[in-house]
Amino acid sequence: MKRFDIITESDARVLSRGETVTLARGGHVTPLAQDTLRERRVTVIHEGRASADEAALAPTADIRSVAIASDHTGVALRRALVTFLRGRGLAVQDLGTEGPEPVDYPDVAASVADIVARGEADAGIVIDGAGIGSAIAANKVAGIRAVMATTETIARYSREHNGANVLTLGATLVDVNEACAIVSTWLSTSMREPRYIRRLAKIRDLERRSKT
Repeated sequence: MKRFDIITESDARVLSRGETVTLARGGHVTPLAQDTLRERRVTVIHEGRASADEAALAPTADIRSVAIASDHTGVALRRALVTFLRGRGLAVQDLGTEGPEPVDYPDVAASVADIVARGEADAGIVIDGAGIGSAIAANKVAGIRAVMATTETIARYSREHNGANVLTLGATLVDVNEACAIVSTWLSTSMREPRYIRRLAKIRDLERRSKT
């Protein structure tokens, strides 16, 4: 991870989109650089506020690939979202299901959560009737922070404050337009505050505690 004592506009412009960098204790970011860092979705970790290990837990800021799946109740919504996501230029792994035959939401949620946890997709989306069960199931996979969102506000908070890397939706609770707005907000919100990132390590510690 790159480390800076000061980040200028010229420094910010050569950083990769979505990159995470460290600012030395007492370091400074110039005003113009702040605008560029925000536009390029670069996360700046301040020494003494969040460690490099904690920063690694933050979700990918520049989402380029998404895994998506649904149970039988969410087929139509999933297909609409796949078209929407590909229209934004994202790589989409569409995991189904395709038919009306009932499938179990824990299996669907696990198929997405496993891919995200292995780093094979930047983020995941799961759809069932209400989105609640899929969130519960996905959160049983280590490294996954899944949230069920019914509004753009919840979607934004889940990323900015909680570092969610899987979004679950209820096909009976939101229509296509609402879902697209929620997904758009969720994808475009990054986690930047060191105090929020630091808390992800405590979530990780809870996961580890449950295994002992």
